[in-house]
Amino acid sequence: MIHTSEILDTLRMIDREKLDVRTITMGISLFSCVSDDVGVLCRRVYDRITRKAERLVAVGEEIEREFGVPIVNKRISVTPAALISGAINDPLPLARALDDAAAQTGVDFIGGYTALVQKGMTTADRRLIESIPEALSTTRFLCSSVNVASTRAGIDMDAVALLGQAIKKTAELTKSTDGLGCAKFVAFANAVEDNPFMAGAFHGPGEGDAAISVGVSGPGVVKSALENVRGEPFDVVAETVKRTAFRITRVGQLVAREASRRLETPFGIVDLSLAPTPAVGDSVAEILEEMGLEVCGTHGTTAALALLNDAVKKGGVMASSHVGGLSGAFIPVSEDVGMIRAAEKGALTLDKLEAMTCVCSVGLDMIAVPGDTSAETISAIIADEAAIGVINNKTTAVRIIPAPGKGVGDSVEFGGLLGRAPVMPVHNFSSESFIRRGGRIPAPLNSLKN
Repeated sequence: MIHTSEILDTLRMIDREKLDVRTITMGISLFSCVSDDVGVLCRRVYDRITRKAERLVAVGEEIEREFGVPIVNKRISVTPAALISGAINDPLPLARALDDAAAQTGVDFIGGYTALVQKGMTTADRRLIESIPEALSTTRFLCSSVNVASTRAGIDMDAVALLGQAIKKTAELTKSTDGLGCAKFVAFANAVEDNPFMAGAFHGPGEGDAAISVGVSGPGVVKSALENVRGEPFDVVAETVKRTAFRITRVGQLVAREASRRLETPFGIVDLSLAPTPAVGDSVAEILEEMGLEVCGTHGTTAALALLNDAVKKGGVMASSHVGGLSGAFIPVSEDVGMIRAAEKGALTLDKLEAMTCVCSVGLDMIAVPGDTSAETISAIIADEAAIGVINNKTTAVRIIPAPGKGVGDSVEFGGLLGRAPVMPVHNFSSESFIRRGGRIPAPLNSLKN
């Protein structure tokens, strides 16, 4: 039951505090499209996506008008492409078929050019990883991800080494847009199968034929709520965030169920992630600063983020029986005006961000580094982040942009939700011999839970 008070609260959150539904994402299984003929495979994929998601954008716009809730993006996620392309020699035609289907349906992004290689790579996995630079530089809507580690399997260091090379090549092929292709790729540990957010969304092999999932965001709402409890103890802060997250999640639940009904597609999950935008007043960093930090990145930041992430999850779980995805708090540097400001002041460094990823919802997200950063250094950054995920049994990820031709003090401009990223320094000492070892870092002891 939706009460009048909830409706009034929602209207205020939308009007004054920048509450939005960040995305309605339709997950679509492509297992029925498998063929050893690349033309047949691509045609089946295109036909299935365009049929199933034909009304996705229209329904999203209807719900926006009728409920007055902004829905920023409409997106599609599909079965990891490596799982359906094993019988073909070149996955690039499949990448273009996915992109064409996205264009036809009118969505903002399509995710699922993905490989799951946490324990090893098949021939299809390797082909897909090697094709990522060309795929992302020759498509408009396609997003890609690779899961290189899990708590149960450890870290596939051969795949990690390949990804460093792929990211460098992607940056070079998209240098005219400041390495934009890299903003559409993410390396994961413990990737979840029902994430509605790009670039990491894919429709996991454990999912059904299709599902509607919604990602809700509301950093501005949380910050506004905390302004009313300035100086209060952290118990009060946590309770305030929890109650606010409950109200935000109720909006997502309403939109998700309505979209599911109208599209005749099962409801998947609501992902309550405080995903910021470059707009003033829509920042996770400003929430942390509202707790009493002079600037995000100073001592105490990790503790504040841990409180925020935990309280958001507790409030979301009370509001919906299907909370999933990566629910919590994101810390993408380029997409958060407060993070950008903190990085430019020198308060927020790559090392501090890595510490913060131990307690946030995802990881090192939308971080620009100098264009001459080596592939091995990028691989080592991915390995460090994967280790945090593996040991702590949580999802972690890296979305990093080696900005072509740029160095520390410069910035890259992507526009829209992707925003602007200051180029951050990396350590100058080499990790090349470490990455060249290859093999697999074994699963930790806490993986033995049978």
